[in-house]
Amino acid sequence: MTQLDAPEENPNAAQPEALPEPQPIRAAAAARKILIGFALVVVFGGGYFLWRHHSKTPLEIGYAGNRRVTVWSTTAQVRQPVAYVNYGAPLDVMQRADDDLEVRTTGGVIGWVNQRDVLSADLWLKARDLLEDVAKMPVEATGQTRVIANLHILPGRDAARVRQLDKDIPVDLYLRKAVDVPAAASSSGENDDSAGEPAEAKKEDWWLVRAHTAADDAVAGWVLGRFLDLKVPEPLPDYASSAGVHIISWAVLNSVRDPAGATHPQYLVLATKGPEGQACDFTMLRAYTWGMKSQRYETAFVEDNLCGSLPLHITPGTQPGGDATFSFLDTSGGNADARTYHMHQTIIRRERKEGEATPRGKRAR
Repeated sequence: MTQLDAPEENPNAAQPEALPEPQPIRAAAAARKILIGFALVVVFGGGYFLWRHHSKTPLEIGYAGNRRVTVWSTTAQVRQPVAYVNYGAPLDVMQRADDDLEVRTTGGVIGWVNQRDVLSADLWLKARDLLEDVAKMPVEATGQTRVIANLHILPGRDAARVRQLDKDIPVDLYLRKAVDVPAAASSSGENDDSAGEPAEAKKEDWWLVRAHTAADDAVAGWVLGRFLDLKVPEPLPDYASSAGVHIISWAVLNSVRDPAGATHPQYLVLATKGPEGQACDFTMLRAYTWGMKSQRYETAFVEDNLCGSLPLHITPGTQPGGDATFSFLDTSGGNADARTYHMHQTIIRRERKEGEATPRGKRAR
């Protein structure tokens, strides 16, 4: 059978109409356009924000100088906080206006803070160096802040403030310095350095301390001695009170064990008499040892008429009742004289140089 040819297409024949696009496909396309547009807005908006907040070169870099610093929207009385930064947080200083600074946080937030709440980069580095330095020094005493107190980079009310300490902040004490009270010292009760100042005081004690502001945070600086409470171990405060002396430092010489098995530390105490601001860090030594018969502490060694300087260097006994040595500088003779003492059992003697006279130290009567 002969195969028939396929019919030719008629170009004039009517074409079938295209089917309309399904509704879900049209909705998806519209959604994609919206998402793309939103992404462009975010990109350009973020770029503008970064350009607006980071394009301006800061005048200097500062650091937050308080536990928590509030960044305000304006310097006006009616204002609101725009950010909070913790101690040590870097801040770009954008401009100055009297006692206020316009700053920019690391997050790009711009606002205003008081200049007392910002440490300069130079002061911040000095504070960090001071913290590293005290870590290498022997601790002379421990205590806590009695009131809110300012921590300064140097001893003295006019020295730059490193940080403000709250009440009851634990501190380690390292060095003492007597400083002249400024003639224009205010008695208006300003937060720390003038509160409770004796009217007759001409010199005042300042202590180099390391303040433990948090479990994993510490800061070093100088604070007025009268704003500190020492944590002198019992019963040393009672002995000092009965002797009419003021304890400024103490150390454990060794420990002894009584027949019942209880362990008792034996102490060396550095003390002084009179008001604050004296030239000598301490003027007397006291050693308190545990009496086995009396079952109480006894004054085993006394030496007066010193002009001792901190730090005290001590090598305590490593075993119960073990020998101990301690040393310091004494300037009572006009020159810095290095003194070393040795403790064996309950007897303390000064190690004398060749030709040196017998020391005045003696067992207590």
